[in-house]
Amino acid sequence: MSDNELEDGLMAATARFDRAMARLDQSVKNLGTRMRQHNRIEVDTQRLVQERARLATELDKASARAKRLDDSAHDVSRRLVEAMETVRHVLAKAE
Repeated sequence: MSDNELEDGLMAATARFDRAMARLDQSVKNLGTRMRQHNRIEVDTQRLVQERARLATELDKASARAKRLDDSAHDVSRRLVEAMETVRHVLAKAE
Protein backbone atom coordinates (compact mmCIF):
# COMPACT_ATOMS: atom_id res chain seq x y z
CA MET A 1 0.00 0.00 0.00
CA SER A 2 1.44 3.35 -1.00
CA ASP A 3 1.63 6.43 1.16
CA ASN A 4 -1.00 8.13 -1.02
CA GLU A 5 -3.41 5.20 -0.63
CA LEU A 6 -2.79 5.13 3.11
CA GLU A 7 -3.34 8.88 3.33
CA ASP A 8 -6.52 8.65 1.19
CA GLY A 9 -7.82 5.86 3.42
CA LEU A 10 -7.01 7.87 6.51
CA MET A 11 -8.74 10.96 5.07
CA ALA A 12 -11.82 8.89 4.16
CA ALA A 13 -11.88 7.34 7.63
CA THR A 14 -11.52 10.78 9.22
CA ALA A 15 -14.37 12.12 7.08
CA ARG A 16 -16.60 9.17 8.06
CA PHE A 17 -15.67 9.68 11.70
CA ASP A 18 -16.46 13.42 11.48
CA ARG A 19 -19.86 12.68 9.86
CA ALA A 20 -20.62 10.08 12.52
CA MET A 21 -19.70 12.55 15.27
CA ALA A 22 -21.87 15.25 13.67
CA ARG A 23 -24.81 12.80 13.53
CA LEU A 24 -24.19 11.83 17.16
CA ASP A 25 -24.04 15.49 18.18
CA GLN A 26 -27.31 16.20 16.35
CA SER A 27 -28.92 13.15 17.96
CA VAL A 28 -27.88 14.36 21.42
CA LYS A 29 -29.30 17.82 20.68
CA ASN A 30 -32.55 16.29 19.40
CA LEU A 31 -32.78 14.09 22.49
CA GLY A 32 -32.30 17.13 24.73
CA THR A 33 -35.06 18.97 22.88
CA ARG A 34 -37.41 15.99 23.16
CA MET A 35 -36.66 15.64 26.88
CA ARG A 36 -37.43 19.33 27.49
CA GLN A 37 -40.67 18.99 25.53
CA HIS A 38 -41.56 15.87 27.52
CA ASN A 39 -40.89 17.71 30.79
CA ARG A 40 -43.12 20.61 29.70
CA ILE A 41 -45.86 18.15 28.78
CA GLU A 42 -45.51 16.49 32.19
CA VAL A 43 -45.79 19.86 33.96
CA ASP A 44 -48.81 20.81 31.83
CA THR A 45 -50.43 17.45 32.52
CA GLN A 46 -49.97 17.84 36.28
CA ARG A 47 -51.41 21.35 36.10
CA LEU A 48 -54.43 20.03 34.19
CA VAL A 49 -54.95 17.21 36.70
CA GLN A 50 -54.88 19.72 39.56
CA GLU A 51 -57.26 22.05 37.71
CA ARG A 52 -59.62 19.14 37.02
CA ALA A 53 -59.63 18.20 40.71
CA ARG A 54 -60.34 21.80 41.70
CA LEU A 55 -63.16 22.06 39.17
CA ALA A 56 -64.62 18.74 40.31
CA THR A 57 -64.65 20.02 43.90
CA GLU A 58 -66.33 23.26 42.82
CA LEU A 59 -68.89 21.30 40.80
CA ASP A 60 -69.68 19.10 43.80
CA LYS A 61 -70.17 22.18 45.98
CA ALA A 62 -72.35 23.88 43.35
CA SER A 63 -74.42 20.71 42.89
CA ALA A 64 -74.97 20.42 46.64
CA ARG A 65 -75.98 24.09 46.81
CA ALA A 66 -78.35 23.65 43.84
CA LYS A 67 -79.96 20.67 45.59
CA ARG A 68 -80.41 22.68 48.79
CA LEU A 69 -81.97 25.53 46.80
CA ASP A 70 -84.25 23.12 44.97
CA ASP A 71 -85.31 21.53 48.26
CA SER A 72 -85.94 24.99 49.75
CA ALA A 73 -87.96 26.06 46.70
CA HIS A 74 -90.05 22.91 46.97
CA ASP A 75 -90.65 23.58 50.68
CA VAL A 76 -91.63 27.21 50.00
CA SER A 77 -93.99 26.11 47.25
CA ARG A 78 -95.62 23.56 49.56
CA ARG A 79 -96.04 26.19 52.29
CA LEU A 80 -97.57 28.67 49.83
CA VAL A 81 -100.10 26.07 48.71
CA GLU A 82 -100.98 25.36 52.36
CA ALA A 83 -101.33 29.10 53.07
CA MET A 84 -103.59 29.60 50.01
CA GLU A 85 -105.74 26.67 51.07
CA THR A 86 -106.02 28.15 54.58
CA VAL A 87 -107.02 31.55 53.15
CA ARG A 88 -109.62 29.89 50.90
CA HIS A 89 -110.97 27.93 53.83
CA VAL A 90 -111.22 31.09 55.97
CA LEU A 91 -112.91 33.00 53.13
CA ALA A 92 -115.33 30.16 52.55
CA LYS A 93 -116.36 30.23 56.25
CA ALA A 94 -116.78 34.00 56.15
CA GLU A 95 -119.37 33.85 53.39
